[in-house]
Amino acid sequence: MELDPTETFRQEAAELLDSLETVLLDLGQTPQDRDLIDAAFRALHTIKGSGAMFGFDRVAAFTHDFETAFDLIRKGKIDANHDIVTVSLSARDYIRTLIEDPDSTDPIIGEAIVEELQRLIGGDAGAPRAVLPADAADEEPAPGAPTQTGWRIEIAFEPDILRNGTNPLVLLDDLRALGPCTVEADLDKVPELDALDPETCLITWTVTLHGACSKEDIEDVFMFVRDEMKLVISALDEPAPSPFAALDMSMPGVEPEAVVAAQPVPAPRALAAPPVAAAPAAPAAPEKAEFNRRAEDKGSTVRVQAERLDELMDRVGELVIAQARLSQIAHSGGDLAIKAIAEEIERLASGLRDTTMGVRMVPMGSIFGRFRRLVHDLSRDLGKPVDFVTVGEETEMDKTMIERLADPLVHLIRNAIDHGIESAEARAGTNKSATGRIELAARYVGAQVLVTVQDDGAGLDTARIRAKAEENGLIQPGASLSEHEIHQFLFHPGFSTAKTISALSGRGVGMDVVKRTIEAMRGTIDLTTIPGHGSSVTLRLPLTLAIIDGLLIRVGEGRYIIPLSAVEECIELTAEAEARAKGRSFLNVRGELVPFLRLREVFDAEGQADPHQKVIVTSIGDTRVGLVVDQIIGSHQTVIKSLSKLHSDVTMFSGATIIGDGSAALIMDVGQFVTLGQARAESDRTPEAA
Repeated sequence: MELDPTETFRQEAAELLDSLETVLLDLGQTPQDRDLIDAAFRALHTIKGSGAMFGFDRVAAFTHDFETAFDLIRKGKIDANHDIVTVSLSARDYIRTLIEDPDSTDPIIGEAIVEELQRLIGGDAGAPRAVLPADAADEEPAPGAPTQTGWRIEIAFEPDILRNGTNPLVLLDDLRALGPCTVEADLDKVPELDALDPETCLITWTVTLHGACSKEDIEDVFMFVRDEMKLVISALDEPAPSPFAALDMSMPGVEPEAVVAAQPVPAPRALAAPPVAAAPAAPAAPEKAEFNRRAEDKGSTVRVQAERLDELMDRVGELVIAQARLSQIAHSGGDLAIKAIAEEIERLASGLRDTTMGVRMVPMGSIFGRFRRLVHDLSRDLGKPVDFVTVGEETEMDKTMIERLADPLVHLIRNAIDHGIESAEARAGTNKSATGRIELAARYVGAQVLVTVQDDGAGLDTARIRAKAEENGLIQPGASLSEHEIHQFLFHPGFSTAKTISALSGRGVGMDVVKRTIEAMRGTIDLTTIPGHGSSVTLRLPLTLAIIDGLLIRVGEGRYIIPLSAVEECIELTAEAEARAKGRSFLNVRGELVPFLRLREVFDAEGQADPHQKVIVTSIGDTRVGLVVDQIIGSHQTVIKSLSKLHSDVTMFSGATIIGDGSAALIMDVGQFVTLGQARAESDRTPEAA
């Protein structure tokens, strides 16, 4: 399916706007960084040029003013400051709306943004630059500095430039914006009509430009196509070089039979001043063009629609299921040839699975950058200066996981700034820096990813949370609860402490939504706090929701899958171990008491228990619980299938899969079993057991 060119522009513009937002936020921290200023200018220049090329005239017209402003900044005529960065961020949002939904944009908003920009830079953003004063004419100009006479520009593009999406007329129009000019086209290499390829550029141009612009200004016009063209710039008072005498721009196998006299190409808009005749060319040593750097040298990437990746993952999942069935059939028979083929297909399917999952893996930095703008805006609106630090941007997760993780992180960061970070005055009273700190970090722990949002605010007010829980009737007054148990009320639906103005006001609002989202991703939430020093929320998440490595077990007549990432070890439940437990659900594992659950009791399994039961020690964070099963069948590549809406209240299982014989096996939610095991352990615990 061929992609609409305008849709391609929208996708590329979205990437440029995301990059521009990051650059602007960095520029707000280091306003004198020349690299950031240049990067902002290039992004605006590309958006303007591409917008005009694809018919987004409103985008091009609006972006022109900001491009000019950053051109003045990079030339040192005005300074970048916080106010310019702020209005540029607003402009970036307006440009995005103009591209995605132009009918919904109000021109008055754009005019207000441009007026604010003009006020900040001290005049009309689109005003022409001033010409050098007369007394500067006697000074020796620096190389590339503006000249009084103007410039002669020789332009020859690579023949494939049109196929790459570049419109030479747009670039010539950008030259015209630098000052009055005359454009002459050389058609010597253009063949007759019957031999002409309309997608091959064989025209070269000579431009005579009169204007107070520097050589760098001219080079900036072609900054994105320099690898695909020949460009010679010389002052008009210098001898003119021969117009690409040695440059072979002809089509292979085509000999032009007629030479058409060069004629001017009309500019897209009226020139600012009458054109000036081009100076006669004088012979000079020709320069050889270099068109050797091709696209393949720049690193190739392919843009693929997300739906196609999802479909590919589904197909690989079905292949894994079919391969499991083939392996079971092969090993139940005695044909060695079939077994060999089954093992080879298993190896190939495993490699294809890993490759497909690798294609779907996306760096966490792809969403971390979004939150910088959130922190910037909240910091401004709440009057709380905040430093936002990200760690582990290179950590990768499945793209589906990252998409679902965005909203919970927005809520956690908003809460950390709004209700965690104190005001500058309150922080000064506790000898803290006036600037708060939010850290967003991601790291691998085994087959999981830990995403942490940490602040250096006042921490959780445990007494206030308990009082609110008692007020809401969630606990009885005076009930014995640990701090961890009290903090869990923050995840109760509708729980809030917002009625009282404090460092914690409202910190629990909506946290139940965060918890449900994370649990739906087969993840867990750890909440820790140090009063007066801040809080930390850690999300423990699997790498993917598509295919996992699982441990296939049997309990009674039923078979189940335990995610292998949650399994620490497997041991046998001996009669001596049960005798030492004295009826309590504890197992001594190398001197450490580990609570365990008998899954036969949990699942109400019928029949007699296996005489040689096994204990699978699972862990979530630092919490360990053993699961007693009848049999461990072995490892299993598990394709996760979601449960139907009719089973939405089944919390012990996160999904189902198809095993080798075609039957279904439920995938256990280890977090739920760990919580259940801890609760039963608390009820069974006695001083002797401790």
